[in-house]
Amino acid sequence: MTTTTTCELAATQNQQLNKFVAKTYKYALLKNVHLTLHAPVHSPGETIYTRGKFNYFHYGCDGTLDTGWGCGYRTLQTAISWIINKRNQEMTQNVPSIEEIQRTLVEIGDKPSRFIGSRDWIGTLEEFYVIDAIFENLPCRIVHVQQLNSQQIIEQIRKYFEEYCGFIAMGGMSDMASKGIAGIHLSQSDGVSLLIVDPHFSGVPSSKEQLIHKGYVRWMHISEFEESAYNLCFILQK
Repeated sequence: MTTTTTCELAATQNQQLNKFVAKTYKYALLKNVHLTLHAPVHSPGETIYTRGKFNYFHYGCDGTLDTGWGCGYRTLQTAISWIINKRNQEMTQNVPSIEEIQRTLVEIGDKPSRFIGSRDWIGTLEEFYVIDAIFENLPCRIVHVQQLNSQQIIEQIRKYFEEYCGFIAMGGMSDMASKGIAGIHLSQSDGVSLLIVDPHFSGVPSSKEQLIHKGYVRWMHISEFEESAYNLCFILQK
């Protein structure tokens, strides 16, 4: 079963919300961490990666101590960095901080004012609201799935990567660990695997290879995901 929701905010509201302060990070954020990971070994098939550049945002990467509650914000920041790159807006658009994301959700009326500065987590729906508020003329599609491994959902993910080569933000009901999908691998012999970009890393990553070695960037076979309903945010940016 799937449920699709779309939302559009007024252009004037978008213009008010897309002015975020430029950030200076203590270390350079890693870029395109997914492209270092080869297709699953011993599983011949078709592999489609997210096209375009993005920065890898993770726990504490900007000095905010968000371990245990900030994964949704970090997935959203990674997604926004990808959108900015695809739109060639690096000189005019900044990735919002966690507090700026919270302020955006308050401004659009999704959260009360006390949300700003809190450690309240956000899910895929809030990520969708923020993207919609920041970027003009950028549709997203939210799909609620009861079973991630259903043929219908796999086909939707496959078609999305074939048409958009985009980035999917995802979060679950019982699997509450927010993560991004940056690729799909389809094998006639072994089935479907998704390339997961996991924001739960803490500390300063030394290399993309370290993230792969520790499993923060990995291929997950569709059967490995928890028995959980999921919300997927398909960002329809070409």
